[in-house]
Amino acid sequence: MKYYSLNHNAPNVSFQEAVIQGIAPDKGLYFPETITPLNADFFDTIENLSNEEIAYQAIKQFIGNEIPEIILKEIIAETLCFDFPVIEVEKDIYSLELFHGPTMAFKDVGARFMSRCLGHFNKEKKNSKNTVLVATSGDTGGAVASGFLGVKGVEVIILYPSGKVSDIQERQLTTLGQNITALEVDGVFDDCQDMVKKAFLDIDLKNKNLTSANSINIARWLPQMFYFFFAYKALKKQNKPLIFSCPSGNFGNICAGIISKKMGLPIEHFVASTNVNDTVPRFLENGMYDPKPSKATISNAMDVGNPSNFIRIQEMYQNDLAQFKKDFSSFTFSDEETLEAMKTIYNTNGYIAEPHGAVGYLGLKKELQNHKNDIGIFLETAHPIKFLDTVEPALNVKLPIPTQIESVLNKEKVSVKIKTYEDLKTFLIQ
Repeated sequence: MKYYSLNHNAPNVSFQEAVIQGIAPDKGLYFPETITPLNADFFDTIENLSNEEIAYQAIKQFIGNEIPEIILKEIIAETLCFDFPVIEVEKDIYSLELFHGPTMAFKDVGARFMSRCLGHFNKEKKNSKNTVLVATSGDTGGAVASGFLGVKGVEVIILYPSGKVSDIQERQLTTLGQNITALEVDGVFDDCQDMVKKAFLDIDLKNKNLTSANSINIARWLPQMFYFFFAYKALKKQNKPLIFSCPSGNFGNICAGIISKKMGLPIEHFVASTNVNDTVPRFLENGMYDPKPSKATISNAMDVGNPSNFIRIQEMYQNDLAQFKKDFSSFTFSDEETLEAMKTIYNTNGYIAEPHGAVGYLGLKKELQNHKNDIGIFLETAHPIKFLDTVEPALNVKLPIPTQIESVLNKEKVSVKIKTYEDLKTFLIQ
C-alpha cells in the first residue's frame, strides 16, 4: 500500500514512511491510494469472529507486507485489550462505549496501535530515535502518554492549552515522566496544532525525526475504524439500518467510520455532532469552508475551529457536496443543550453520559427524525469521571473513581510553559 499527500505535491510513500513522517513535505495529510471493499462473506459471518480477527481483516490492506502477519496480529491483540460494549439507552438508541481502556478514552485504540507500530519500525532500524509531537484538546495527550510510555527509541512531547483541559485529563499527560514531556501552551488547541504542523516542516528540526500521534498520523487514525465494525457485529441481529453519530472535533472518528463504509460496512448515515465550534455544520449549509478560532466549551475535546481530518472526508467524496450530503449530516449544539441532554439521558434510564456523548446523542436524535425505522448509535468517547466537575453537579450524582484514574490523582503535575512557536523550537533544539 502506498500513501499520497492530499496536497498532491509530494512523493508517494509506504505505510512505514507515512507513520514516521506524520505529515507530507508539502503540508498535506497522507491518504491511502486505494480502499478495497471486503468480501461479502466477511460481513455475513462477522458475528462469528473475534474483535481481533475483525480488526486484522479491516486493517491489513493498509499495511500490506510492511509488518509481518504474526507481528501485526500481536499489535492488534495488545491494542484491543479491553471491551467495546454497546449499551441500549432508549428504544433503538445505543451508546457505543469507547472508554474502557487504560486512559478511559477512545484514543487508547489509535495511540496503542501507533506506538506499537513505531516500536516495531524502530527495532528494524536499531539505532533510530523518533520524537512524537502531539497536540491535545483533552484525551489525546493522556492516551498517547500511556500508549508510548517506556517505548524504546521514542520521546513524546505533548502540547496542550493551559486551563482548557479537565483536571484529570491534565494529570494523565503531565504526571507520567520517563519519555513523556508536557508543554503547557498559553493559547487554544488550534494554536497547539498549528505549532505541531509548523515544526514538521521546519528544516532546522529535520534531524529530530519528528512524527505526530494526532489523528493526522495514519497509524493513529486508521485503527479508529475498528469500533464501527464491532458495533455492527453487536447489532447485526437487529436487521435494521444503522446511523452513527460521532461527537466531532478533529473529525478523526467519523472519518474512520466513512472509510469503513467505503470498505463495505453497511452504515446508512453519519452524523457529525459538534458543539458551538461549527465549521462543518456551516459548510454543509452554505458550501463555504470557513474555519474560525475555537471557543471553549464543556465538551472541550471538540473545541476545534479547523478540523484536520475533514479534508480526508472530502477526498472520499471527491469534493462532491451533493453526494456527501446523502451520507452525512452535521449539527451544532450549545453547552445548555448539552447539559439538558445529559439530564434527559440520566432521567430516562439512569445512564450517565459525559458532555461529548451527550452532543452525539443530540445529533442522533435530530437525524433519526428522518429515519424512523433505523437504529442509532452515538459514540461515548470518554468516561464521565474525566468530566466530573460538569457531570456531578448536572446530574446530582457522585461518581466512583475508577482505578485507571485513581492512579494519577496523587501524582505531581510537571509541565513546561510556552507561548510561541519559537519557544517550542528552542525546547526541541536544546
